[in-house]
Amino acid sequence: MIEVTNLGKTFSDVTAISNLSFKVDAGEVYGLLGPNGAGKTTTLRILATLIEATTGKATVNGFDIKKDAEAVRKAIGVVNGGMGLYDRLTGKEVLYYFGKFYGMSKVAIDKRIKELDELLSLGETLNRRTTGFSTGMKQKIVIARAVLHDPPIIFFDEATSGLDIMARRAVMNFVKAYPSQNRAVIYSTHVMSEVEELCNRVGIIYKGKLIAENTVTELISQSGERNLENAFFKLVERSGMEVSA
Repeated sequence: MIEVTNLGKTFSDVTAISNLSFKVDAGEVYGLLGPNGAGKTTTLRILATLIEATTGKATVNGFDIKKDAEAVRKAIGVVNGGMGLYDRLTGKEVLYYFGKFYGMSKVAIDKRIKELDELLSLGETLNRRTTGFSTGMKQKIVIARAVLHDPPIIFFDEATSGLDIMARRAVMNFVKAYPSQNRAVIYSTHVMSEVEELCNRVGIIYKGKLIAENTVTELISQSGERNLENAFFKLVERSGMEVSA
């Protein structure tokens, strides 16, 4: 569902990512694992057609990110840890507002809100103004907004950052339930435990480069370590890259 080939991005004299290549199949939660500043967000922003790559190419749901950017945007949902909401609107009004952008009818929006309420336990977030929402309440509406049109592909970028344990669990349960024979997820994070629980395959990004890719079990086995965190450092060391403090 996603194919990335030799993707690169340079800002002035800083190389954010270099020669990234990976594929994501239907039914997968594909993890992008790396520390802050590794290039994960830049990669997702390119795939979401928010910025242009300097080199390389990619397709999302069969559409070229440069030639068919509008089709790509229709096929994706994007969730990160810093998205805002309109303070004067209720959660339901936010969803109606964006549903109209997606070209959905009122009947379709109502049906989808009901489905998402069951999946995310939206509850009181629907009928309260978003002013004063907790971080977890905001994130539930942000997720519902991103997937209201039932996109085949979702990008989660540090989506649990700042959430309490209950809200974090709701997000992770949603991520696990979303992939199917026609859907896939890219889950970007620096949290090892989330990768271990959620991801079918993992690409480790460090200083803009993909240094390893496999299942969690295989990455640990390849490294000769006992857990993913130790495996991460061992694989970075083997790549010949200096580990930042």
